Amino acid sequence: MSNNHTVWSSDSGDMRKREENARRVKSLPPGEQTAYLHRDSKGRGGKVVTLVKKLILSDDDMKELARRLKQVCGTGGTVKDGEIEIQGEHRERIADELKKLGYKVKIAGG
Repeated sequence: MSNNHTVWSSDSGDMRKREENARRVKSLPPGEQTAYLHRDSKGRGGKVVTLVKKLILSDDDMKELARRLKQVCGTGGTVKDGEIEIQGEHRERIADELKKLGYKVKIAGG
């Protein structure tokens, strides 16, 4: 029995880990965007979160906006899958803050 196993390799290495392939998004100005605010509790043990959806922001800008919204609401939250999740029902507060920043806001969901 031979211990010779064929191993595939490439000159460029693992393409999944390359910086050039990382998704880079350029932020649009607030006046050109509409933020959609949703209330959700699915898969969270009945706990409610407010979701801010459909914003086109770079990762850094998204994190900065999430930080600001968490501060305004006095609660925790995160950025997940291109959406901002804020713990609790804070759609009105978040809508007011986003409008101050220049975003158009639509409140969706029950």
